Amino acid sequence: MEYRSLGRSGLKVSTLTMGTMTFGGRGNFGATGAVEVDDARRLVDLCIDQGVNLIDTANVYSGGRSEEIVGEVLGGKRPGDVLIASKVRFPMGSGPNEQGLSRLHIIRECEASLKRLRTDRIDVYLVHQWDGQTPLDETMAALDTLVQHGKVRYVGCSNFSAWHLMKALGISERHNLTRFVTQQIHYTLEAREAEYELLPVALDQGVGVMAWSPLAGGLLSGKHRRNQTAEGSRQLAGWTEPPIRDEDRLWRIVDELVRIGEARGVSAAQVALAWLLGRPAVATLVIGGRTETQFRDNLAAADLRLTDEERTALDTVSRPPVIYPYWHQGNTASGRFGPADLILDRTKD
Repeated sequence: MEYRSLGRSGLKVSTLTMGTMTFGGRGNFGATGAVEVDDARRLVDLCIDQGVNLIDTANVYSGGRSEEIVGEVLGGKRPGDVLIASKVRFPMGSGPNEQGLSRLHIIRECEASLKRLRTDRIDVYLVHQWDGQTPLDETMAALDTLVQHGKVRYVGCSNFSAWHLMKALGISERHNLTRFVTQQIHYTLEAREAEYELLPVALDQGVGVMAWSPLAGGLLSGKHRRNQTAEGSRQLAGWTEPPIRDEDRLWRIVDELVRIGEARGVSAAQVALAWLLGRPAVATLVIGGRTETQFRDNLAAADLRLTDEERTALDTVSRPPVIYPYWHQGNTASGRFGPADLILDRTKD
C-alpha cells in the first residue's frame, strides 16, 4: 500500500480509504447495504491488514449508526496508525438548527460523533455539503475552534464547487484559521467534471483529493453491462447517484475497462481505480462494499500500474467535452499554461 500526503499537510493516508456508507442499513442508506457489527469487524480487519489507515464515515450515514458501528469495531482503541474521517452538514433531526454549517450545528454534531465513535478526536473532519445560508466565516471559525480544542486534527470539505472552496481558503488565510487540507469529491472515469475546476484548484492550492464512489456506485465494476444490471446492485435498490446522462458513453467506458482487465488478468474495477490513482492531486479513493470479495478485489488496485497505452485508451473513451472558457483558452492561451491548466484534456478528436 502506498501512502500519500493529504494535501498541504504532513498527514500520510493510504491510497485506498475504507468507506462505511454500507454500515447500518437504516433509512435511504439501506439501498447501499446493511452491514452490521460482526461483518463490519471482519471488513475493517481485512482493510487494516492490507495497509489501509483511514476509515471514512459520516454522522448522516444511517442516522449515526455507521459511526456507532465503527466505534464499536475499533472499541475506543485504534490499532496502530488507524485514522478516522467523518462529516457534518446534513439533517440529524427535524429542528431548524439540526442541519447546516452553523457554529451551533457543527460543534454539537462533532460532540455527538465523538461519542458514537468512542474516541476523543476525529482525524479528518469534513463539511459534507455547501450551506449557502450560513456565513462561511462562521463555519471556518467553528472548525478552527474544534482544532484548537483538540477534538479535530484536520478539516476538509465535500461536494463544494471551486468558488466555494476558494472562498473558504481565502477566509482561512485572511483570518489565520485552520484551512482545508482535502476535498472529498465524486470523480470517476465516467464523471470527469472535476477536471474543469476542482482538480486544478486542488493542485494549485494544495488541497488533496479524496474521491468518493470511485466506481460510480458499482457501474464501473464490470458487473454491469449494456442491458444487464447485476442483482443486488444499488441501482436496482433505487439508489440514484451518480446520474448517468449518456448511457452509451458509460458502456463504451465499461467495455474498455473490461478489455484492459481481461488482458491484464484483473477486474474492470481494479483498472478503473488504478486510472484514478494516477490522476493529479488524488490522495486517496474511498472504497466501499458489503462483502469481503468486493473489498479484496478493490484493495488489489493499490498495486496495479497501467501502461501509457492503457491510460490513453481510457482517457480517449471518457474524455469530457471542452466547454467555455476552456476551448477558448486552448485556442489562444495554451502557450502560457501552467501545471493546473494541463489537467483538463483539450485534445481534439
